[in-house]
Amino acid sequence: MDRIDLFRIFARVVECSSFTRAAHLLGVPRSSVSAAVQELEARVGVRLLHRTTRKVAPTQDGLVFYERCQQVIADVEETENFFRQNPAQPSGRLRIDVPGRIGRLVIAPALPDFLERHPHIEIDLGVTDRAVNLVEDSVDCVLRVGALGNSSLIARQIGQLSLINTASPAYLKRHGAPTSPSDLATHQAVNYASPTSGQIEAWEWVENGVVHSLPMRGRVTVNSAEAYIACCLAGLGLIQVPAYDVRRHLEAGELVEVMPMHRARAMPATLLYPHRQHSRRLQVFAEWLETLLRAELF
Repeated sequence: MDRIDLFRIFARVVECSSFTRAAHLLGVPRSSVSAAVQELEARVGVRLLHRTTRKVAPTQDGLVFYERCQQVIADVEETENFFRQNPAQPSGRLRIDVPGRIGRLVIAPALPDFLERHPHIEIDLGVTDRAVNLVEDSVDCVLRVGALGNSSLIARQIGQLSLINTASPAYLKRHGAPTSPSDLATHQAVNYASPTSGQIEAWEWVENGVVHSLPMRGRVTVNSAEAYIACCLAGLGLIQVPAYDVRRHLEAGELVEVMPMHRARAMPATLLYPHRQHSRRLQVFAEWLETLLRAELF
C-alpha cells in the first residue's frame, strides 16, 4: 500500500479511536485498516497504537508520529494541487458546522462575499445546535458557543457573546418589569434545556464580579434557540439570550431589555479544528469568519 495511504489510515484511526469507525469513514473493510496499521508499524519499527477490546489509543511514539503524519498529508495535498490552481487561490470543498441562528442570521447572508473572494472554494454549511463530532462527521471546522469540555481539538477563541435579559411588552404589562434579582421570585422564565444533556439552565447574573444563579419558575421548557425566542415573543416569560440574536426584535419594540445591570456572563465563541495542520482554504475561511463575527456579534 502507498505510504501516504498508510499515513491517512493511521491518522483516521487515531482521530476515531476505533478501527471500525475509521473503516466506515474511509469506506474500506475493517481488516484492511488493521492490516494497514500493522504494515505501518512494521515499516517504522515501533508500536504506534495501544489496542484494547473497547478503544484504540496512540502510544507516545504514536502521538509524535501522528503529528508528523498530519504535516506530511497536508504537504502532499498542497503539492498535488499546486498546478491545478494558482497557489495564491485556495481551492477545494470545506465542511463547516455552526449554531443555527448564527448560521441563518449572520453567516449565510454574508457567504456571497466569501465565495466572490475565493471562487475556487465550495462550502458545505451545516446549521445545527447539536454537538457535531468533527472526525466522525468529516467536518473541517465547527463554531461553538459556550464553555468547552476537554478535547484534543485545536481551539481558536474569537470573541465573547454578550447576553441580555429580555421580555415581551405583553409579559411586562401583565407582570411588571423586574429591576433586580430580588424581583425574580415573582416572575416566570421560559426555561431552556440543553439539547445534549437535557439539563435546564438556571438564571444567571454577575454582581461585584461574582456569578450568581437561580432556578426560575416557568411553565414552558424548550431545547432550541428558535423556540426560546418565539416563546418570549409570545409573552410566556423572561429569557437570557445573546444580544445579536434579538437585535431586530429590540429595534422593532417586540422585545424589551430588563435588568441591564444584572446580565449573565458573556459566552465565548470558539472555532475548533481537528489538528494543527490544516488546508489553506480552511485558513482563509477561518480568518474571514472571525472578521465577520467580530463585526456582527461582539
